[in-house]
Amino acid sequence: MHTQYFQVSGALPLELGGRLPHPTLAYHTYGNPANPVVWVCHPLQAHSDVFEWWAGLFGPQDYFNPEQYYIVCANVVGSCFGSTGPLSENPNQGGAAYFHEFPQISIRDMAKAHDLLRIHLKINKIHLLIGAAMGGQQALEWAIQEPDTIQNLVLIATNARQSAWGIAFHESQRMAIEADITWRKNHLQAGEAGLRAALSIALLADRNYQAYHQFQTDQETLTGNFKAAVYQQKQSEKRSRSLNAFSYYTLSQAMDTHHVGRNRESIAAALSEIHATTLVIGISSDTLFPTAEQHFIAEKIPGAIYREVLSDYGHDGFLTETSRLKHLIRIFLDGTVGNKLAAIVNLES
Repeated sequence: MHTQYFQVSGALPLELGGRLPHPTLAYHTYGNPANPVVWVCHPLQAHSDVFEWWAGLFGPQDYFNPEQYYIVCANVVGSCFGSTGPLSENPNQGGAAYFHEFPQISIRDMAKAHDLLRIHLKINKIHLLIGAAMGGQQALEWAIQEPDTIQNLVLIATNARQSAWGIAFHESQRMAIEADITWRKNHLQAGEAGLRAALSIALLADRNYQAYHQFQTDQETLTGNFKAAVYQQKQSEKRSRSLNAFSYYTLSQAMDTHHVGRNRESIAAALSEIHATTLVIGISSDTLFPTAEQHFIAEKIPGAIYREVLSDYGHDGFLTETSRLKHLIRIFLDGTVGNKLAAIVNLES
């Protein structure tokens, strides 16, 4: 499927101040609009082509397929994958890119933009809203903002408030970008070296000690050119090719603002407003979004179910353990919970 584009007719008011004039959202749709709608909110480094980055769960031969579902995934504002972001034209600067002048956005702004697209697509009900990590933050906010629109909600490896640990992690990445001597310049390649360092830091949280020990340990005695070091260099270089420092910086800041209780009675009160039937999934070895955060969400959303996927892959478990996620989601949507749901968590399809 080709990328589609939706331009907001007016300005998008931003939670933290200011407005984003006529922002564009890049999005993908798959399948027949008459089928039940499955809306995917993507994580930080992903984009709207969910068939590409969440294969095993989404695709023509996967559980969520276009024969049975109408699948929608929209690229968030601030990203570098087609939606309005820091490298888009700034109408207040004669068509030059925003660069460092791009306004600060929040997870709530992303959710509001998604809802404008939903209205544009004439979708009245979303059968399932699903997201992991930053995608889960968006899905959670959206389910609070539009409780009667979302029927079922699946939240994976996410939280109700960005933790101090997560903020410190992102700040370290931004410091790496800022240490790049080119960062303060207004050109497309500014901060590239810093971005590679930031992505190397991200790799450490995407996996964990056990995953590095298992896959990156040298099988012979070396004094240099270590397997783990080569892995960091190659993977950060590979990831940086499709990203830019401006968007990465912007989206990490947006994640840090995530707090569903802000300007509401409390986090617990906000979560209690969710009407959707909810499944919350934690990844056992996730150090960036520890399972305690998902336990909390499940405890505060009325009737929510918590299940945990045992994995050695750390935060990346939500991308690698698709067969286990598929089992959990299938039984959840079939309405069968309890002992059967707990029993299959360690099974492969």
